[in-house]
Order: sequence, then structure tokens, then C-alpha cells
Amino acid sequence: MTWETVIGLEIHAQLATRSKIFSTSSTAFGAEPNTQANAVDLGLPGVLPVVNKDVVRMAVKFALATGAAIGKRSVFARKNYFYPDLPKGYQISQMAFPIVGEGVINITLPDGNEKRVGLTRAHLEEDAGKSVHDLFEGSTGIDLNRAGTPLLEIVSEPDMRSATEAVAYARYMHSLVRYIDICDGNMQEGSFRCDANVSIRKKGSETLGTRTEVKNVNSFRFLERAIDFEVERQIEILEDGGTIVQETRLYDADRDETRSMRSKEEANDYRYFPDPDLPPLVIDDAFIEAVAKTMPELPNVRRTRFIDSLKIAPDDAHALCADKQMANYFEAVLEGQNFAPKLASNWILGEVFARMNKDDVELVNMPVPATELGDLIKRVDDGTLSSKLGKQVFDALWSGDTGVDAIIESKGLKQISDTGAIEGMIDEVIAANPSQLAEYRAGKEKLLAFFVGQVMKASKGKANPAQLNQMLKEKLKG
Repeated sequence: MTWETVIGLEIHAQLATRSKIFSTSSTAFGAEPNTQANAVDLGLPGVLPVVNKDVVRMAVKFALATGAAIGKRSVFARKNYFYPDLPKGYQISQMAFPIVGEGVINITLPDGNEKRVGLTRAHLEEDAGKSVHDLFEGSTGIDLNRAGTPLLEIVSEPDMRSATEAVAYARYMHSLVRYIDICDGNMQEGSFRCDANVSIRKKGSETLGTRTEVKNVNSFRFLERAIDFEVERQIEILEDGGTIVQETRLYDADRDETRSMRSKEEANDYRYFPDPDLPPLVIDDAFIEAVAKTMPELPNVRRTRFIDSLKIAPDDAHALCADKQMANYFEAVLEGQNFAPKLASNWILGEVFARMNKDDVELVNMPVPATELGDLIKRVDDGTLSSKLGKQVFDALWSGDTGVDAIIESKGLKQISDTGAIEGMIDEVIAANPSQLAEYRAGKEKLLAFFVGQVMKASKGKANPAQLNQMLKEKLKG
């Protein structure tokens, strides 16, 4: 039987505010447990929550970035459930009237095709605390530092049909929330988490199957693996004559499997009702217009500009624009230079990416400033350095040396472009290898690489490759 996968994602993006959604407590990561939760976060009697204006501004930025409807009148509700790290006994969220309504976005898939994914809504809510199970033997600790941390929950339509599409959508959202500066996107710290709603149905059916929710996946690789496992699990159950149970599941990365966490609650199980301590949140046109003036260039727009104006290949532009800092770095490399942007793209996507991956270095800690890389590329472009020598200069910059020209001078790396010097080396190599010369002239043209290597060895790698090849071919003809 042929099955179709149906996936919708719920993304929890922690908003990049300094204080919590309804209190003045800090949101800084890494503090000692229970040092950043005040009476409002704990819901103690007599306290009143007050909405942080920054979370409203950030939600509106997201709506503007995705072209989604803006709820000019949204309502905070109490979502009631008992859990140890939720001391109030309820979570303040939005249900019937969210701040961000429906929208549609276009994402680029790995094969280059476009995919339209509908946005159901995005609503504001507070995070719960954290249960700590590995510090006390036989006991669970509760850290309430996260309680009240502002979240924007972004809910998609069930429009994705594979784990690949779901990951592409999640990556796009991860890039977008960082581009518009509403979330730092740090998945290790829990700033960006995904819940995947997964179901299957017979190919051609319009009826949705029973879904399961895979909760709190914190990496794109794990998201793909969790969805793939869950799809296979559901197919196996149905083809064996069983039924899918609607439930919440967790992904175990060590075992590469999902396992049941709890039965899936329906909305009415939470007994949503408007929070009596918070009046409806009303946004006027003046506020929206003020936020609109702060909007940066969006990743899709930037990618199109790189392709059309800078003549960057679409795949390369997509890679550069996936990360705002990387796109900024690329443009900083070009600033004040007159070489082709394609050269900068090649160096960043090649040498820079490779070294960052090898040394596990984030761009924010990357030791080669954009100005230095720009000067290095300029010296390769003007013939001072060959690409091979350029990589040696890059190694020096990565190790902490500064000044491209100073490095070239101190290490004696300047490329030899003097015609007479190159000709002299060619003549010496040809004279020293008469048998290879005879074979080459007899038709064994593969020996050209041998002669190039010998001349390069004689020049200690400094001969201009283009000049060397052209002159060597002429000399070998006789």
C-alpha cells in the first residue's frame, strides 16, 4: 500500500528580550537555578502580570516578515494543567484570538524547488520551568528560571509531505527569526525548539490520519530522524492491522527512536479561559507602522539581490543568506574592493566554511576579519598570490597573524610573474628531463602535468600558474 506523510510543525521561538513576558525577571541563560524567578513568575497571591511591550513588537515583526495577518485585538488565556515546574497551575498563552493570524511562506527545498507552507497562527505565551532529573539521586529538582520566559509559538498548516520538507521549513524559520532579531536561535540552550505533528494516510485520500506529536526536538538532524522513525512506525502499525493512538512522544537520539510520553490532550482538556488579570491586547496602526520602519532586509529578498545584482549562483546565494551573520560577513568582505563578488563567495563557502567546520568555530568567533579576507582575495585577484599561496596566507590569518601584505612579505610568498624568471626555470626543467620531453613530443601529452610540477617545485610553488602553463606549452612544442 502507498502511504502519504502529513506533517505540521509547532516551533517555539524564545523571544530575545532582557526580561520575561509578564515580569521584570532576567531571561539571561546560565544563571544559578531559581535565581531568576520572582513572585509574578511563581503566580503568588496578590501579584499582577504586565505585558512586556518588546514581546508585542517582536510578534508584529514576525507577522510583517511572513505577510501574516496581525491580530489587532488578541487575548491572553489561561491554559490549565498541573506540572511541578508550573507552580501557578496554569500557563498564560493565547488561544481563540492570537496576535498573529494566517499567512503563507515559500521555502526552498534542497533540490532547488519551491514549497508553499501555510501558517495557521503564531501566538505569545510564557515558558514553564525545567525539571532536572540527573542532579539528585532518587529525586527531581525544579529550576524555575525559565518560568515566564517569552515564547512565540509558530504553528504551520499540515502542508509538509516529508522529513526533508519539514527540516527545510524549520531551517527557514530558524533563519528568519534571527534575521529580524527576535530570537537568537540557540537550539542547544532551548531558544528554538520544534514539535512535529506526524500522521500518514493512503495516497490520494483527503482525510487526515491520527497524528502523534513528537515533542521538543532541538536539532535539525534529530528532527529529520524523529519524523522518519515515526512515519515508519505508523506504517508498520497500520499495515499490521493496528490503529494509531493520538499521543505525545519523545525522540531518543541514543536509540534513534520515538517513545510514548503521554496521551495527547485536546484543547478542552486544558479548560482555556481569558486571563482575568490581563485585558485584551490592542494594537493600533501607528504601532504597526513604527515596527515596520525597523524591519531589516529579509533573507529571500537578500538572496534575490545577491543573485541579480552580484551575479552569485542561486545555490551559493542560498547558502550565504541562510545565516544573517554570514551574509553580513560576505558583504563586509566586498566593501571597498573591486574584485568579482563570486571570488568572495568561493572563498567563504570553500576555505572559510571548511576551516570553521574542521575547528568547530562559530562565525562570531571566526579569527579572520572580513577586511583581512577582502585584502587576501584582492591579492589573489591581482596576481600577487596564487590560490595555493593564498591558502597559506589564510592559514596565517587564522592563526592570528595580521596584515595580508605583511604576511606575504615576511613569508616570502609573493607569486613569481616575471616572464624571464619563469622562462629560465622552464628551460632548466626541460634540459634536465630529455626523455620525458621526447615522450611528450611523441604524443604523450599527459606529461604536461609532470613538467608543471617540476617547474612549480623549482619555484617553490610561487610561479604564476596561468603564465607557467601558457609558456610551458609553447616551449614543449619546440
